[in-house]
Amino acid sequence: MRTLAILGGTGNEGAGLAMRWALKGYRVIIGSRAEEKARTRAAEMNAELGADYLTGMANAAAAAAAEIVVLSVPYSAHKSTLSGLREQCAGKLLVDLTVPLQPPEIMAVNLPAGGAAALEAQSLLGSAATVVSAFQNVSAVKLKQLDRDVDCDVLVCADDEAAKALVIELVDAAGMRGIDAGPLKNAVAAESLTPVLLHINRFYKVKGAGIRITGLEQ
Repeated sequence: MRTLAILGGTGNEGAGLAMRWALKGYRVIIGSRAEEKARTRAAEMNAELGADYLTGMANAAAAAAAEIVVLSVPYSAHKSTLSGLREQCAGKLLVDLTVPLQPPEIMAVNLPAGGAAALEAQSLLGSAATVVSAFQNVSAVKLKQLDRDVDCDVLVCADDEAAKALVIELVDAAGMRGIDAGPLKNAVAAESLTPVLLHINRFYKVKGAGIRITGLEQ
């Protein structure tokens, strides 16, 4: 099984994915700016899972040790996190979960200067890394319900078809259905759906609204 580093794995969404993948046999490293915070959070998740599945490291060490890097940080930390990881991510696949929300208007679409967070990630890391956009529209509340699949499709965007297929496998392992949503520039649409879903949650007083693509064979 591959080794995954979840940068921002101390947060709710990153932690939910980390535990789901760990239970499927992946070696999972929790990354954080502070190594001690990563170790502490990994220990907490191991206690919840009942076994020593996860380890914690500082972001750079986690990225260096992994085959696939997953970025799950607020947009405010997106550039600063990636800027120091170009060398560690070279030759690897980076899955970017980031949504460019602009607090306090988190229920309104915000297009960043680079068009999408995933496109900015590719620019920051350079051509040596392969960026895949995925998981923006999945509720952290649902991810933490480890005893069931998540009733949500995941839009996967990338310019590399093999990388896209690999991330769709990760989506399946996490209990969801991955949808090939085209090239990386289509991440603009996927990222923009998140504030729409946040509005739906508030307006209809629900938790964890997601998306389903209809018309496909189940």
